Amino acid sequence: MDLSVIQQAIADHGYWALFVGTFFEGETFFILAGIAARKGLLNPYYVAITAMLGGFIGDQFFFALGRWRGAEVFTWSSSIARKAVEARRLIRRHAVLLILLSRFLIGLRMIIPLACGMAGIPLWRFLLLNFVSALAWCLVFGGLGYLFGGIIFDQMDLIKGLQMVVVLVVAVLVVSYVLMKLIKRRLMKGDEPN
Repeated sequence: MDLSVIQQAIADHGYWALFVGTFFEGETFFILAGIAARKGLLNPYYVAITAMLGGFIGDQFFFALGRWRGAEVFTWSSSIARKAVEARRLIRRHAVLLILLSRFLIGLRMIIPLACGMAGIPLWRFLLLNFVSALAWCLVFGGLGYLFGGIIFDQMDLIKGLQMVVVLVVAVLVVSYVLMKLIKRRLMKGDEPN
């Protein structure tokens, strides 16, 4: 496939793909969009706004779904149900921290808003904390993609650059996963009876 076809597809559909990707999870989409912005294929400001809106609206959607049909959603999958039980228990004691960190905790991004909706967290509180979380997430992942994208592509040819992007994305995901496990373990210790 010709590189110009890929570049045109990114320019034509990049914002929609970014919005949909960030609505659900999105770190990979966001880093790649940051790299595309650095290469001039997308506008960096539109990338930041699109990613922030996708993540923010996605979490608000899952919060509302948790309020409206939370118990039913958790019956769809035993994996989701297990995560939800843990999330609801943690939310009782650490709601603010979990809402702020939910975007950075891979595998719990949709579960935490669902559980917050089921736990009866006030809408105004979730809305405000979700916005702050979306802004922080936007700065971290958008910045990573934009800053490292320039370095990667300026120093290497396209194939090596794409390999480095894959390595960077995997590294970010692994670090996020490890942080999620450490934070979860720390929060669970706080829940144990004395």
